[in-house]
Amino acid sequence: MTFKVDYLDEGVLAWESESDGATVSVDEDYRPTIYLAADEYSIVEANRAAVDDHPNVVKTARESWRRGFRHDHEPMLRIDVADIDAVTPVARQLSTLERAGDLRLFNVDFSREFRYCLETECIPADDADLSTLSLAAPPTELAADDPGVREATVDGQTVTGDPVGVLDTVLDRVQHRDPDVLVLGSADIVPQLFAVADEHELGPVRLGRRPGYQRLAGRSTYESYGRVGHSPARYNVPGRAIIDRSNTFFYHETNLAGCLDLVGRSGKPLQELAWASIGNVLTAMQIHEALDRDVLVPWRSWRHERFKSMRTLDDADRGGHTITPAVGLHETVHELDFSSLYPSIIVGKNISPETIRGDCEESETVPRLGYDVCTDRGYLPDVLAPLIEDREAIKTAIRETDDPDRRQDLQGRSGAIKWILVSCFGYQGFSNAKFGRIEAHEAINAYARDILLTAKEALEAAGWRVVHGIVDSVWVTPRADEPQDPLESVAAAVSEDVGIDLEYEAAYDWVAFVPRREGSGGALTKYFGRYATPQPDGTAYKYRGIEARQRSTCEWVTTVQRTLVATLDEHRRAEPVLDRLAVALARLDRGDVDPDRLVVTNRVSRRVEEYTQATRNVAALERAAARGLERFPGQDVEYVVVDDEKDSRERVALASENPATYDTSFYWDRAIRAAESVVSPLGWDRERIREYLAATTATSLSAFESGGVSP
Repeated sequence: MTFKVDYLDEGVLAWESESDGATVSVDEDYRPTIYLAADEYSIVEANRAAVDDHPNVVKTARESWRRGFRHDHEPMLRIDVADIDAVTPVARQLSTLERAGDLRLFNVDFSREFRYCLETECIPADDADLSTLSLAAPPTELAADDPGVREATVDGQTVTGDPVGVLDTVLDRVQHRDPDVLVLGSADIVPQLFAVADEHELGPVRLGRRPGYQRLAGRSTYESYGRVGHSPARYNVPGRAIIDRSNTFFYHETNLAGCLDLVGRSGKPLQELAWASIGNVLTAMQIHEALDRDVLVPWRSWRHERFKSMRTLDDADRGGHTITPAVGLHETVHELDFSSLYPSIIVGKNISPETIRGDCEESETVPRLGYDVCTDRGYLPDVLAPLIEDREAIKTAIRETDDPDRRQDLQGRSGAIKWILVSCFGYQGFSNAKFGRIEAHEAINAYARDILLTAKEALEAAGWRVVHGIVDSVWVTPRADEPQDPLESVAAAVSEDVGIDLEYEAAYDWVAFVPRREGSGGALTKYFGRYATPQPDGTAYKYRGIEARQRSTCEWVTTVQRTLVATLDEHRRAEPVLDRLAVALARLDRGDVDPDRLVVTNRVSRRVEEYTQATRNVAALERAAARGLERFPGQDVEYVVVDDEKDSRERVALASENPATYDTSFYWDRAIRAAESVVSPLGWDRERIREYLAATTATSLSAFESGGVSP
């Protein structure tokens, strides 16, 4: 099976991994295909001569396809294009032959490798024993004005020297290992290495299995759900798949086994799968299902939202149901959650863009919304059902295996599938989704709200108090002075009632729900607690939403907060927790904390010149620019705050500058904020914490410090 597809001058190269290297086949005749349609095929025929005369059109033919899941077969014009780079330009030109909207184009915006495998007999390798080699260089090396890398890490071994020497060593290691996959710290190392060869006229360089490299896409900034992201430039070397650690979601969140599992399900070869988003991979799965049903993939898809009354709109425009957490520390807590709730609703209730509010003879009604859902099997349940079933089988295999390597592979596969299942619901409401529909999104939420309330009522009737609930999970404690039905029997009854398994997730000795910092009530996603029995990996505590789980929190504050949680577990009172905090702050005051543990990581949302206020991020961006380290919106900056009173670049020092000092006051504030999350369930706020710390005597502090390990 094929693990890599390259488009080169000689044709399309499909690479297969073998035990002694790789074999390649060359396809000189491949021509990518797009389709043209109109409400009346006569409009297409009237323009066919212009299509045939286009210099990048090789051949046309009339074929029968469906333009959507709710449409019947109709005649369309198949258009074979000269080469992969001509697909989008040809589509743009053809779309202007008639008035906007009169002509519709299909199968246009596919990624290169995915398209080839979709249109040929190529099957992407999903279980091959692919060999890998890791290669990385410090950001300062990749940002240097002079071409070349003077320091690199190859499979964990550091290589230093002049650029030519480092290049020679890297190429020797690559040729000796002959890997199928290059795992790069940043793909920017590719043009840097080739720049050295060009400058020193070293001749053809083979980082891949053929000389040269290609730049597939430039870097870009995007916004998704209000969050700015950065997509680095993408590069290609023939015969090897590149996984860019700075531009991969699935490899970062799972592992190679997880990526390969999705390769088999999506039909996207490994290199494209590695940089793809969750939605991109889900769409690839949907495309396969669509084509199996003779449905083509729309370019620039647009679906209007059907009319709704104000009452229906008010009922529909809601998310999942939440039960405000009872702020405080609760003993003997049990967590239950519905297994793959949203995808299970989609499969069990047959929710799909073409089944919701469709014209059909038999249907079921969505609670409160009144939408009809056709009983004829939808395409989306057929896409998701195998994922749900396979993940359950993989989870069972994880529990049964004693082989750590197999467990790691299985966990990667389970995690990869989980991300697809988690996102499939939201993607139905995404405006750019190829096959989404907002009414499907609304119907899924309506069923989910009904299901959670059903579970709440059953648990309360069985003698349990629901202390928190959010979308698909509930936390309960025994209600005082009342008998309780066993949770297993209650969960089984709820599962049978709603048709989705309510599973026992975990038992806790205690759980603390954190109050909102602004306003009243509990924060929906901030809590922590101690497992009744440590997890298989030895984890004793669960943290959600608090500083220890936030990516911008420095390592020292994270360690302090985890220590405070353990102290709360031991004493169940705030005062010992704050005594422990005082010890940590005293060490901070003495300068005993390594600045490396104080590095703050923040994502920037704009270029440095676009900021209007002198923030810490701006100071870090200015320092980075002064050192030639350009940072783009969506990328991270890492720094230590050294003087927070200043508003210049001297306010911070970059982590790469190895600062020796830090601003004690700034990190005091961060530590107290983290401590507030720990003791606020007991009624303490920051002002009270500061008052207690001010009253702590040096004598009591010294006595406490001598009694145990401090951060």
